[in-house]
Amino acid sequence: MDKLKILVVEDENPAQEVMAAQLTGHNVDFAKDKKTAQKKLSGGSYDLCFLDLMLGLDDDYSGLKLIADAKSKGLYSVVMTSSDSDEIINKAYELGCDDFYIKGNEKANISAVIAKYLQRGKSGDLNTVFSEEFITEDAATRANVTEALKYAASGSPILILGPTGTGKTCLAQIIHKYSGRSGEFVAMNCSAYTEELMEAELFGYRKGAFTGANETRKGRLLQANNGTLFLDEIGSMSLNMQTKLLKAIEEKSFYPLGSDKPERSDFRIISATLEDLKALITQGKLRLDFFQRIHGLTVNLKPLCERSCDIFPLIRQFTSGARQLSFAPDAKTFMLQYEWPGNIRELKKLVDLLVSSPEKRVTLETIRKHLSQELKPLPPGGFLTDAQYKYAVENGLDGASELFTYEIIRRYMQENNGNKSRTMAGLRISTNLLYARLKKFEPNKGDESDGIKRDGKKIAP
Repeated sequence: MDKLKILVVEDENPAQEVMAAQLTGHNVDFAKDKKTAQKKLSGGSYDLCFLDLMLGLDDDYSGLKLIADAKSKGLYSVVMTSSDSDEIINKAYELGCDDFYIKGNEKANISAVIAKYLQRGKSGDLNTVFSEEFITEDAATRANVTEALKYAASGSPILILGPTGTGKTCLAQIIHKYSGRSGEFVAMNCSAYTEELMEAELFGYRKGAFTGANETRKGRLLQANNGTLFLDEIGSMSLNMQTKLLKAIEEKSFYPLGSDKPERSDFRIISATLEDLKALITQGKLRLDFFQRIHGLTVNLKPLCERSCDIFPLIRQFTSGARQLSFAPDAKTFMLQYEWPGNIRELKKLVDLLVSSPEKRVTLETIRKHLSQELKPLPPGGFLTDAQYKYAVENGLDGASELFTYEIIRRYMQENNGNKSRTMAGLRISTNLLYARLKKFEPNKGDESDGIKRDGKKIAP
């Protein structure tokens, strides 16, 4: 973290000591009265100024008069006082203060102020963000991303909505980057885990907590301490798991599996999904209180077909430092009109193929060849057979989905001589999902499907 020069205007010694403790690592000056503060402001070069409004026996809120002095020096000024009068709060903001806090929670408030101040400078050049980090020339998308970055340092939960492949994970990483939080960005795809596995992954566990727990393992919540926990496909989380995570979000503490000692973690939640969460609430698949906890700010990302102006800027980014591509006019027209069901992810895959091709110029025929699989219509009646439909009705949609996933995994493994690594790569699934389905539907296949292995060790039942 950058070392800042900070002036604290506070007349009470105990309050000064609290401020000094929370500002450890920065260069801090103190002033006990208005005259001393004005002298320091005129002769010093500060980044931030914390102001108490009641100085000494003066009861006319003389600290308010210092706001204009701080503003004239270009300082980020923060009022921290015991007064919660609406009149005083409004007056302070009218005079130009940047933040106003009531005394009593200095640890959290000062941390938020420092993070917000540092984030202002980092995210100031949005042109850099849109030209190097989140490539878009679409006005609506730029507006949505800009709004999200305004909340980067706030710690508020953010919900990112959009079809698969539209850049939800990328945006979450950018928000974390500009958040000023010192911890890690920890990502987790909720759809890749059963409820039992998700609980172990999120909360961690102690050695011996369950069969196969041969060592203590830190969970994602603890990994994200002072950082960001990104939960992708949040709509697939079970109601029971929502209840457990809701408690952890509210209390910032939780119990690892097999432990009677709570762990604390100051994590920030960013979640994403392509599902309609309000519809899931209506269907009873999503708790309303859980939804309210994860959607502080909602950001919508449009599919690529609705922002075709981004296609060729994205291609330029994908080919930066690599072989450059030349497109025939009809190939360009086709790409601008194509629906891109896989969105940016599909475009990136196409570009990778084109860059590795020996062809000097990309023709319409080449584009059609590589996108032919996406252009094929569904078979008559769709993919659903009568047997599949009957099974879903009798066993529930979740059960049918698990069986359908298992059958695809089983067939793909058969066609690839049982090679699990090739299966995971070909189907783009996680180790956890593969072994979870094998364990559920092939429980007698041996030790390898009795648990999820990572680095040669089982980590969950």
